Amino acid sequence: MPLISVLTPVHAQRAEFLAEAGESLAGQDLPAGWEVEWLVQEDGATSAPAEVTRRFPFSRFQANGESLGVNITRNMALSRASGSLVHVLDSDDLLLPDALRTAIEAFGAHPRVHWVTGQAHDLLPDSSRQSFPAPLAPGVIEPGVLTQLIIDSGRPAAPCAGLTARIATVRAFGGWVATARGGDLALLVALAETTPGFLPPEVTWLYRRHAGQITGQDGWSRLQAESTALIRQRIAALRELGVRVASEPAAATT
Repeated sequence: MPLISVLTPVHAQRAEFLAEAGESLAGQDLPAGWEVEWLVQEDGATSAPAEVTRRFPFSRFQANGESLGVNITRNMALSRASGSLVHVLDSDDLLLPDALRTAIEAFGAHPRVHWVTGQAHDLLPDSSRQSFPAPLAPGVIEPGVLTQLIIDSGRPAAPCAGLTARIATVRAFGGWVATARGGDLALLVALAETTPGFLPPEVTWLYRRHAGQITGQDGWSRLQAESTALIRQRIAALRELGVRVASEPAAATT
């Protein structure tokens, strides 16, 4: 039976948000025959998040036992994944009911693609939603197109937190990169430079804006320049070596 693995790194103080993320996952309208596993990985010692995940029979919780950072924590969850597809769900974000169906069906409709990045709305503290424009027109994104947009604009140019990808491709590139900032973007640029992807026209998830958001904390921008330089260097190195994933991806239904 086909399986999609959803990875969620979490800190103990995010237990309340984590419950809402789990409810949004429980409400997914999956394609016929598909199942979901929710791999919750705590960046720290076992505590409140373990209690939350027990409410959801499709969840599997594990704690690092120490603080390793969000990107290593995602990779710890990745090591436990059994699905043919992997989806990122941050602990404070929410999926709309058709989110996973939209991604799964995109892989079926476009067998060449290795990744799908969903469009999002900001979820504001008063529960209202705010839209923002997509960086590219919806449809198939050929290798190098998204990365060139990142180089030209100097911005992420894609909502990395909504990524769904073929798990073999993610593992081949080493998962999420241990940069100080932007490890999710560093993975996405490797995928986007070497393989085709897809941007659906639908909004599929909500990016929560709140006071405790990591990217809004003092000091977040301190190492941003160095991390951006590493990401640009990765794109340049892939282009210099002419790296492309030549093989057709395996079907995502096994």
